[in-house]
Amino acid sequence: MSLRGTARLEERSAESQAPALARRLSELQSPGGDSICLCWDRFSAWLHCLCVVGFDLELGQTVEVLYPEHAKLTDKEKSNICYLSFPDSNSGCLGDTQFCFRFRQSSGRKVSLHCLLDQFETESPFYLKKDPACYYGYVYFRQVRDKTLKRGYFQKSLVMISKLPYVAFFHTVLKQIAPEYFEKNEPCLEAACCDIDRWPPPSPGKTLSLPIMGVVMKVRIPTRHDKPGTTQVVEVTHQTDALISITLPTVHEVDLFRCFYPVFFHIQMLWELVLLGEPIVVMAPSPSESSETVLALVSCIYPLKYCSDFRPYFTIHDTEFKEYTTRTQAPPSIILGVTNPFFAKTLQHWPHIIRIGDVKLAGEIQKPVKVKKLKNLKTLDSKPGVYSSYKPFLNRDEEIIKQLQKGVQQKRPSEAQNAILRRYFLELTQSFIIPLERYVASLMPLQKTISPWKSPPQLRPFIQDEFIKTLEKTGPQLTSRIKADWIGLYRHFLKSLNFDGWFRTRRKEMTQKLEALHLEALCDEDLLAWVQKHTEVEAVDLVLKLKSKLMQAKREHLPVKLSTLEKLQTHIDTIILALPEDLQGILLKTGAA
Repeated sequence: MSLRGTARLEERSAESQAPALARRLSELQSPGGDSICLCWDRFSAWLHCLCVVGFDLELGQTVEVLYPEHAKLTDKEKSNICYLSFPDSNSGCLGDTQFCFRFRQSSGRKVSLHCLLDQFETESPFYLKKDPACYYGYVYFRQVRDKTLKRGYFQKSLVMISKLPYVAFFHTVLKQIAPEYFEKNEPCLEAACCDIDRWPPPSPGKTLSLPIMGVVMKVRIPTRHDKPGTTQVVEVTHQTDALISITLPTVHEVDLFRCFYPVFFHIQMLWELVLLGEPIVVMAPSPSESSETVLALVSCIYPLKYCSDFRPYFTIHDTEFKEYTTRTQAPPSIILGVTNPFFAKTLQHWPHIIRIGDVKLAGEIQKPVKVKKLKNLKTLDSKPGVYSSYKPFLNRDEEIIKQLQKGVQQKRPSEAQNAILRRYFLELTQSFIIPLERYVASLMPLQKTISPWKSPPQLRPFIQDEFIKTLEKTGPQLTSRIKADWIGLYRHFLKSLNFDGWFRTRRKEMTQKLEALHLEALCDEDLLAWVQKHTEVEAVDLVLKLKSKLMQAKREHLPVKLSTLEKLQTHIDTIILALPEDLQGILLKTGAA
């Protein structure tokens, strides 16, 4: 199968696409032998598509190659990918550069065919689930001098488009593919895509061996059951001499210390701003520093998921440019990463601005820099630092600052500094979230109130003032050494999208738990004895309700044991066999689970 440019793809009629669709529908056995997948389903479980963006003197950036051929992108999505795949003006990057961007999926469009492997999503942590509204773009950009070209430079990007926020993983994959592609062109790209289509699905909790371009990558995707802050060991098996094994310690984490180093005197305040979903713009010298800093900010409130919008790299050509730079309304809850100096003027009305200079970690100790007032932000020539009028709720924790400074002075490895800072943020977030977890758990009805013959009881509502009253005895002061106006911080947090996203998830989990307990209560009843005491109409109604419960449990992946589902199916079969034959035939045809 040859690769074709985007223009030729658009010219093809529906009839000429039939062979590709036929291949899509051919069945293949998965590597584990335990499920049947459609061709390209395994590729689609990891990536939406892979594309090459080149620079044309007359047309500007264009999508030169799109693979696989059936992958769909709207004109708006292609335009965003084209501009986001290249460093913005005045931020020239000679050599090879890697960075990440994120953009909205066009509304009203389904993403290819349904992928059977999405069932693995249920075991993923909330913060690592596929993004329902946005795509991630992982970029490997090359710019080298070439006198044979009119522009004098070779400029091209290899881009992976995915719904998965596996930043470290996809950057590593691109390091294996891109250099080969720039040397050998399209055949190499097709071979890489075929390798990916043979990968097992991204199953949380399993050590996955993923061959790519003659190398075997070993990764483990976290599960929602992992204890926060622990690193699960990736088992490395012996490889043959023909294969090199690359073991990734993480699929998604960035180096927090390297990203926060230019502003680490303000890490607590930045944690607060991210926690509350405040509008933040990061102005950096390159797309790499821009995207990594934004991703570091988003991840500093782990294990909470950042539920507002964020753009690791944003350009003046983005389709949302006017929406985010207008002065007629307050800036939205979003974190933007930019490189073009033009944004210093268009975004100077934003409440929180982080300016990142050239990062140097060679034993250089940062000098304390005060948070600068926004009025001191000059349009074009501003020093690195944090510009904000925000008054933090937390007192400064001098201990973590001294610990990190000492690490720089003693040339402590960056990995160790990163681990210290990640642990600090984790403990800070956990101290903050534990009182909320404790209060929300109290909203759960007692198990003794669950009756098999009544609908599951409802959760009690979250009452803000009631929760605030619990903080005196169960607040963060019990687990955190930091002095703070915790009540003020909570009141602001409860208005944020981060709280809304967190509470929706917890409420869904608790509601599913109630459904599961109700289903178990039903299974423990002698349903056949109940049927014998009631009319046939009531028995039929019970069978239909039990079938609905069974389908719901499978569809929503309720937290019930397989033995419970089997027991429920046995109940259904037993009741049907106890009914007259004419009713048996009807019930067996009505969607037996």
